[in-house]
Amino acid sequence: MASFRASTVLAAALLLPAVTVPTASADDPDGFTLQDTRITESSGLAASRAHPGVYWTHNDQDEPRVFAVDGRTGETVATVTLRGVGRPRDMEAISVGPDGYVYVGDIGDNLNGSWSHVWVYRFREPELLRDQAVDATQYTVRYEDGPRDAEALMVHPRTGRVYIASKNEEGGGLYEGPAKLSAQGANVFRRVGEVPWVTDGAFSPDGTRLVLRGYFSARGYAWKDGRLGPDDRVRAPVLAQSESVTYTLDGSALLFGTEGERARVVRVPVEGTGAAPSPSGGPSGGSGTGTGPGSGPTAGDGADGGGSAYTLGLVALGAALLLGLRRLRGRGGKGGGRGAPGA
Repeated sequence: MASFRASTVLAAALLLPAVTVPTASADDPDGFTLQDTRITESSGLAASRAHPGVYWTHNDQDEPRVFAVDGRTGETVATVTLRGVGRPRDMEAISVGPDGYVYVGDIGDNLNGSWSHVWVYRFREPELLRDQAVDATQYTVRYEDGPRDAEALMVHPRTGRVYIASKNEEGGGLYEGPAKLSAQGANVFRRVGEVPWVTDGAFSPDGTRLVLRGYFSARGYAWKDGRLGPDDRVRAPVLAQSESVTYTLDGSALLFGTEGERARVVRVPVEGTGAAPSPSGGPSGGSGTGTGPGSGPTAGDGADGGGSAYTLGLVALGAALLLGLRRLRGRGGKGGGRGAPGA
């Protein structure tokens, strides 16, 4: 998948010179740059509850390990290896629940729904941040309407319920897990809503809002009684490979991440929280387009008239190219499973 993504991103970049987010230094107040050279395919992002200012991330095809990253410097402060689980197949998402546990979604399926089941790993957030191995629980997941590809896993911050959003260019589904996951047998997730093309998602800390992001845009949904409510556009930076999103622990901002070496994580203040944009003019929840380092244009911003139309046209062209390359790729992709337990 990595070589395909690299060619896709390169081609899209050639078509989208006007919307590329410039690289910024790690001390940029609007986000941070991942410094660890081992992190090359950051596919998920989650704010730590136990360690404010720290964010969990992971590669998609890797050992069973996650990285704790300092949100100020971008430096890795701990590498946590998971014991008791098999070799991951395609880790795509991470979320921290109200129970003090971190949930990792090994839910990717680039063969467009060929795995009969996928997995969720769960481990308790360590009290001390240091390189260590921890015991983890592996849960088998099946969808009630059959296998599918997914890259977004979200744990509700109040109920602790796990949700997965499937990924499909024609639109996916939002799936709700059981009230409590079981390590015995399969956990059947049932479809409870329709969503767009999703690469990651995050609940607000108070649990009243769900943000879902795709390659070229993001949308926010009111959340009540376990169901999607009215939705609206969320300002999001256009990144080379839009893979992850999380709220800050206080809910004042969203962090948007991408793949690649020394990948940039961009901070976007949330409207209505009183969080002010950075003096550098980075992306914000308000109107207008940031021009400072690391800001770049944001998807879905229509304040600049003709220039915006030109940018959106380029984005549409890039999206068409991406879909074309995906279809040419057919149903190729990663090989069979790698012997994780619970199969």
